[in-house]
Amino acid sequence: MTRKLTHVDCFAGPGGICTGFHAAGLETLVAVELVESCVETYQANHNDVHVINKDIRDVKDEEIQKVVGNREVDILTAGMPCETFSTAGSSSRSFYDHRQHLYREAIRLASAVDAKMILFENVPGIQTKTVEKGGERLIVEEIYDDLAQAGYIYHVQTQLNAMSFGVPQSRERFFILASREERNLRVPVANQAEFVSVDEAFKNLPEPQETLNTLKKKQVKGIEVAPEHYLTIDSDYTRLMRDTEFWQFGQEQGDVTYHVAPAHRPNTVQRLALVEPGEGLKDLFFKFEPEEVERLQQEGILPKKWYIQRNRRLIANQPSVTVTSHCLDELVHPIKHRAITVREAARLQSFPDFYDFKGGRYVMPHNDPQQDKYEQIGDAVPPLLAYHWGLVIKEILEGVMEELK
Repeated sequence: MTRKLTHVDCFAGPGGICTGFHAAGLETLVAVELVESCVETYQANHNDVHVINKDIRDVKDEEIQKVVGNREVDILTAGMPCETFSTAGSSSRSFYDHRQHLYREAIRLASAVDAKMILFENVPGIQTKTVEKGGERLIVEEIYDDLAQAGYIYHVQTQLNAMSFGVPQSRERFFILASREERNLRVPVANQAEFVSVDEAFKNLPEPQETLNTLKKKQVKGIEVAPEHYLTIDSDYTRLMRDTEFWQFGQEQGDVTYHVAPAHRPNTVQRLALVEPGEGLKDLFFKFEPEEVERLQQEGILPKKWYIQRNRRLIANQPSVTVTSHCLDELVHPIKHRAITVREAARLQSFPDFYDFKGGRYVMPHNDPQQDKYEQIGDAVPPLLAYHWGLVIKEILEGVMEELK
């Protein structure tokens, strides 16, 4: 019997890569993640994986070697924090700090366990970020040099959009796959003839009966919260999200989980009602006359200033825009005048319906060291995209083309 290929998961988040790799037949041995709420989610869904809850800089070589033992490690993955590389309306790209060199810690741990290959994932903006402010040398050039110094002299790079692999979301990401040995390195090839739309992703989800406010009140009073039942209509995608055989998860999915509507103030609901599909908050400042904008601001319907990504209404027959850690503030349901639920965000990221999101509160301030459920989902690698990477890694290491499930 051929052994399962093995995986070490760095910057593991809530387990997006592990979930996709698991469906592809890979075994994750150990994960490294700093944020405790992400660790809780990871362990709730992958309780056979040893998770090290530390800053990767504090993880000693011996610590990870002890967990791996005498087992071979085929692939180490690392999706380093992207804030310092992102160009999506963030000023943090101007920062030059330790985060842009955290990839070196992944290379160090890969060397410690003698991993055959390394897979880096990040935003496309990493390709143009320089090592020093005003300098000419790029971070990616530094990465390739550091990989070569560690013995990973063969590599291939690519930029992929998750919607080309069955994820109902336009999400561009940059990847580097590096190997110690000369292999037939390659990348996943898009196989979607048609993209999965938001409507297909939400097909069997009912309109939530509860809001976060009423849910909290009922929980405080000890009142039982009525379960949400799936609708009887389905799509290929919704069936996939509940297919435990595909995902190779043992538990069966019952009622809908984490499907609670955010509690909006009345003037926020009025604002969202003004946003047409494909529009966002920014558009409202230009579609109305200045006098009307001023009136809406005085009534508290419009804020004093607009944010580029805020309140963007999804288009039902198209894939979603990119789901980020700020998706609660950014994404509006295609029809209803509300932000999306945690389960809807998970659907857009291709997390299966039986995935359990732990970590305490639904929503918490973004400067909190913990991540709420929306942040965990938005920062993750879509499991379906990871699944396709898992199949390619198997083809490279085993030399066998595996048919897509």
